[in-house]
Amino acid sequence: MEQELKTKVKAHVAPYKKEIVGNLVNLITEYPIIGVVNMENLPAPQLQQMRAQLRGNFYITMTKRRLMRLAIAQTKANKKNIEHIESHLGGMPALIFTRENPFRLSKTLQKSKSPAPAKAGQTAPRDIMVNKGATSFAPGPIIGELAMAGIKAGVEGGKVAIKEDTVVVKSGEKIKPKVAEILTRLGVQPMEVGLDLVAVYENGLIYTRDVLSIDESEYKNRLSNASRWAFNLAVEAAYPAKQTITLLIGKANNDARALGVAQNIFDKGIIDVLLGKAQQQMLSLKETANIEVFESKHERKEEAEIEETKTEQKSKSAEIKAPTREELEANIKMREKQQEVKKIEKIYHDIHKKAIEEQNKKEH
Repeated sequence: MEQELKTKVKAHVAPYKKEIVGNLVNLITEYPIIGVVNMENLPAPQLQQMRAQLRGNFYITMTKRRLMRLAIAQTKANKKNIEHIESHLGGMPALIFTRENPFRLSKTLQKSKSPAPAKAGQTAPRDIMVNKGATSFAPGPIIGELAMAGIKAGVEGGKVAIKEDTVVVKSGEKIKPKVAEILTRLGVQPMEVGLDLVAVYENGLIYTRDVLSIDESEYKNRLSNASRWAFNLAVEAAYPAKQTITLLIGKANNDARALGVAQNIFDKGIIDVLLGKAQQQMLSLKETANIEVFESKHERKEEAEIEETKTEQKSKSAEIKAPTREELEANIKMREKQQEVKKIEKIYHDIHKKAIEEQNKKEH
């Protein structure tokens, strides 16, 4: 009995409806990307304009929701999860078919939108804000009307001015008649006229509006940050890769040199640094102890002069007075300083000699 009823109903379906369903079945089968758009509140002139703009890469068709569901039901055997798109057929649905990827489709439709004034009863697509600042209105009843819409206003310079930024309608709320009127008078156009992409089907997956609406600048910044963080992590972990190997080798070389200098390891690559370090330490000790340093040949000359002086003093001992106690102490201190200088020079020369020996060993 039930089967007979279905047969009778099917027999009475108008031919043009069968044709519409057949065309939809062909389109759903042919195109890999199927989008659902809501054409509610879209004026006919704008729709025709958008059709012209999208012609070539996109095909839009609009019909009754029931016929769309029939076509979807007939293709679910060949299109995995295509039936899941039915839940997005709200408002005044239309189907858009393309071979472009879902995100390019979303971007194209978003660019085709234009701002429009708000109408009473419409749903706010986002928080609608009225910014503070001067208006073109003269003082009068407009101040009370703004207050009724939740907007604080006063008089500045003979004109009505809005005192602070105010959210008059939150995202998802219905726009009240008075608020819509005030927004229009203020020149605020919070709505967008265009094809509202609700969802897109691709290879068994459904991409909703929140997934498709991507801020390209933010996305690029995130990719750039991720790349920079990955590079820093690879360098810190000493992970060798094409992008990090040059920096890692340079870092390893610098670390090795620093270790060699800190531990006084004699090596051809840092011997000049070690010699400079020893010389600096010697000069620092000299300045700290106030030691006068002489070159070796000068010291020999000075010793010869001292011996000559001693000989002369012995021959003229009767004529020379005995040195005072202060002179003797000064002479002793001078000799002590000279001994310290000789020790420092010996250490310096030993380091230099050992460095040359180490270098010769490596070369042979």
